[in-house]
Amino acid sequence: MLSEAIPGVHSVAVGVWVRQGSAHEPSGEVGISHLLEHMVFKGTMRRSAREIALALEGLGGSLDAYTSREHTSFQARALGEHLREALDVVSDLVLSPRLLSGDLELEREVVLEEISTVEDTPDDLVFDLHGERLWRGHGYGRAILGTRESVTSITPEALRTLHRARYLGENLVVAAAGNVDHALFQARVADLFGASAACGRRPPVPTPGPVRIGEEKLVRDSAQTHLVFGTDLVPHSDPRRYALVLLSAALGGGMSSRLFQRVREELALAYSVYSFQSFYGSAGLGGVYVGTRPDGAERVVEAVRAEYARLAHEGLPADELEQAKRQVKGQIMISLESTGARLHRLAGFALYDEPYIPPDALLARIDAITERDAAEAAAEFFDPERQFLVRLGPEA
Repeated sequence: MLSEAIPGVHSVAVGVWVRQGSAHEPSGEVGISHLLEHMVFKGTMRRSAREIALALEGLGGSLDAYTSREHTSFQARALGEHLREALDVVSDLVLSPRLLSGDLELEREVVLEEISTVEDTPDDLVFDLHGERLWRGHGYGRAILGTRESVTSITPEALRTLHRARYLGENLVVAAAGNVDHALFQARVADLFGASAACGRRPPVPTPGPVRIGEEKLVRDSAQTHLVFGTDLVPHSDPRRYALVLLSAALGGGMSSRLFQRVREELALAYSVYSFQSFYGSAGLGGVYVGTRPDGAERVVEAVRAEYARLAHEGLPADELEQAKRQVKGQIMISLESTGARLHRLAGFALYDEPYIPPDALLARIDAITERDAAEAAAEFFDPERQFLVRLGPEA
């Protein structure tokens, strides 16, 4: 249980994180974590689906949820004076869903429509295809939504079993940020969650084995060829992630980045080009996405590989490293003006078993990255020969 008071704001963001995500799922129940996230909104022991929707919207607030590789999250935003109601609704969702068979048949169709949306959105689909192949069957490569076959086969009892096993005890992290009094928040959380059954924390995700390298072409009738380069990175606890974030920002983190300037501004071969990275409990993921016309795909691949090679062999010069630091620090501080961003950051310390780092200390860690730190990380993780490339688009 964590809270952070933010002076001068009227709203509060509150959330509950469950240590259960797609990477924890057995192969026969892919997508069950996400389906359970949907199902809790169909009704609880005290509220119908409509009453859940009205509980905070009627007060000017909102409810949201998401499923990731390693956890499921339920959040609410409301005025600080309505924190009690927000906590009550979120705790009701997490602890007391009905999980009825009839509701499952309806919500299953909603998730199947969500899967169809991804299938019709190739710049989303290509990431699922890349992850599945990169991780060679490890849980980090499973589609969070699951597949049509797996979602269709999940039973009400499987959902109830998962809920009984994971939505309790040390698997829960409760946090709030904004207009919040910690003593009152602590007392209310104790009232709402104190009766939850004791339960040890679920085991961490197993460390992945070697990931795939090379290239795979997947044929799809589309106007563009969608390219994702990527490789495994360090886990969240590894201090090298700060250097990796700076390198990613320099490579493809904005309009001034190397890839944007080269691929879009100089070659005019793409509208969308960017780098990305995620850091999980047992590993990380980083890479590059580009969408381009099929006849320009080869030139784009050559350009991206050349920028990877330049970064791996030369690192970042002092001026470019300082620019990346200013960019990343600015993005961090601007994001922290949002109570939602503060909430997610706060919960992250508990989810990854890390001590709280004040914003100023975080900025100091970024400033401490040296040219040598960046060069060593670039040499290890940005070598083009280490990347795995998926091409999704029409046949050449």
